[in-house]
Amino acid sequence: MMVSWTAGAALVAAALAAVSSSEVLRLLGLPDPGVLTRYGLPAATAIGEVAAVVMIGSLLVAAVLVPPQRSGLLDVDGYRAVRTAGAAAALWAGSALVLIPLSLSDTSGQPLSTVFADPVPFVQSVGQIEASTAWLWTACMAAAVGLGCRLILQHRWTPLLLVLAVGSLMPRALTGHSAGGGSHDLATNSLILHLVAAGLWAGGLAALVLHAVRGGGHLDVATRRFSALATVAFVVMAASGIINALVRVPLREFLSGPYGLVVLAKVVALGVVGWLGWRQRTVAITALAADASNRGTFIRLAVIESAVLTATIGLGVALGRTPPPLGERREPSLVDEVLGYGFDGAPTLGRLLTEWRFDLLLGTAAVVLAALYLLGVRRLRAVRQPWPVRRTVSWLLGCLVLLLVTSSGVGRYAPAAFSVHLPASAALAIVVPMCLVLGAPLTLAARAVRSGPSDAVPGARDWMRAIFASTALRWVTHPLVAAVVLVGTFYLLYLGGLYDGGSYPGRMVLDMWLLAVGLVFFWVTVGIDPVPVPQGPLTRVGAVAVALAGYAFFLVALIMADFVIAAEFYTSLQLGWFDDLAANQRLGGNLAWAVGELPLLLATVLALVRWSSIENQRARKRNDQVDREGDRELAAYNAMLNGLHPHSRTAAAADAADSGHDPKRESETG
Repeated sequence: MMVSWTAGAALVAAALAAVSSSEVLRLLGLPDPGVLTRYGLPAATAIGEVAAVVMIGSLLVAAVLVPPQRSGLLDVDGYRAVRTAGAAAALWAGSALVLIPLSLSDTSGQPLSTVFADPVPFVQSVGQIEASTAWLWTACMAAAVGLGCRLILQHRWTPLLLVLAVGSLMPRALTGHSAGGGSHDLATNSLILHLVAAGLWAGGLAALVLHAVRGGGHLDVATRRFSALATVAFVVMAASGIINALVRVPLREFLSGPYGLVVLAKVVALGVVGWLGWRQRTVAITALAADASNRGTFIRLAVIESAVLTATIGLGVALGRTPPPLGERREPSLVDEVLGYGFDGAPTLGRLLTEWRFDLLLGTAAVVLAALYLLGVRRLRAVRQPWPVRRTVSWLLGCLVLLLVTSSGVGRYAPAAFSVHLPASAALAIVVPMCLVLGAPLTLAARAVRSGPSDAVPGARDWMRAIFASTALRWVTHPLVAAVVLVGTFYLLYLGGLYDGGSYPGRMVLDMWLLAVGLVFFWVTVGIDPVPVPQGPLTRVGAVAVALAGYAFFLVALIMADFVIAAEFYTSLQLGWFDDLAANQRLGGNLAWAVGELPLLLATVLALVRWSSIENQRARKRNDQVDREGDRELAAYNAMLNGLHPHSRTAAAADAADSGHDPKRESETG
């Protein structure tokens, strides 16, 4: 079945890509690289992508959709799914390796015979060409997944392999039309969401078909779980696909060339798949719920749905080989080329508040996190469990700051001006995590998420428990380690010379890293939620003091520095404002001081208050115990003192006997 899927996707991709290949070559000004490259590249891409979704879906089945044994080992169904994922990963890695020379041939316009005749210059250029570099990373990640699938037997490793498998799609998201055109941020983020959603949906469906055909168990539970996931994935995939297409092509130009026609064909195919998914939910899953052995309806609909999805993958590959219509567009400015968008002028308070540019990843995360938290609070109130309002306010404030930092004018101007970038980084690493942590999200989740039977498929509570008990988390959540990582990030980035302005993917990774290390630090120092290894209050206070002092010294060093951070990048933008980069850097340091130092000082006060509260609780507990049972330590001490007196008399009597005196007889005779 997997062979038929890969063959169908390869045929669709090669046939459609061949139609537009001449236009691609004309726009790039390159000679024809030959029939083998022209047809082989889209075919190999489609084969690899089908293998990738089968790999992701099989690991999804093993990790989320079917239960393991009570001992934690994979059950038969999970073992088969992991082995299928391993075979698909090997095919995905092999396709990626084949695509390296094909990409070199396509980019250079030289046929494969020329590439292999003298491979040394082409091998040397692998790291200089985006497409070939992306395929090399993909091959390495897919090979790691395949090796892991051959080695593991414990169910707890399957989520890690699933994350790595989804990650193998990311190099593709950073190349092609999305990375090369305008609106890099919207195009790249929408493609990331699109690929992840498509991988989980198409892969999960394909893996369930294979699971049902080989007679796997728990199909009713697996399909019910997958149905909920597929609904969310379909919405994300449809929305992100529309955004990505509109970024590339204005709506009025969709019918003006092959690019728009392929987009419309893909939309129609996704509509058909969505309808089939709705039929699955209303018919097949209902039949399985009534009779777990009634698999016929599910298999028939799933096979049709997977076939349409395979054609959709082929359409997607062809879309990547089809040039968007040029239309009537103005020549992009230098800032448009570098950042993907332009500015109306220098950043002012009004522009920072009003000129929004929504971040599809972190902006969406802020909205989703706020909604999930409110749903959890609502569930607690439905069962009459109290939840402090201050925690809800703190969480929503953190989500609001995250939205403002990433999607308002602050996020828009941050890549172009260091005086906006550094305060925004401080807010992501300090303000947002502190507010979110004080909302006690883990405690809320533990109360709001229901636990299933012991033999059920692992759910959210089980994964939270497993992550909480992991050795790696125990190490990174030591307060002093978290403080060093948080403050050290600022030193390495800005004083160590690692930050150079960079591309949008680099800035995106940086924002996520700052948010992650900040969450860990505030969780283990001032957080309300339990931590993997509880630490004493003195250690927490010390960690916050280290972060407070380290951050202050960093800002002093940055403000007084005699060099300009990322000077080449900011100079190349030629914005016409903030020409004095040194002054702008000092302004950014002062603003970052106001944004970050005050919350860290507040965190120090909170840690001291918590310490005092703990000591007061211990004192009250001891006083209550004394009132109930008496002071046992004082009684023991008095008993020890009382025991010293008879012991002294006995010792004196022994000394008198040794000297020939009998005190008792002497008293009687006297």
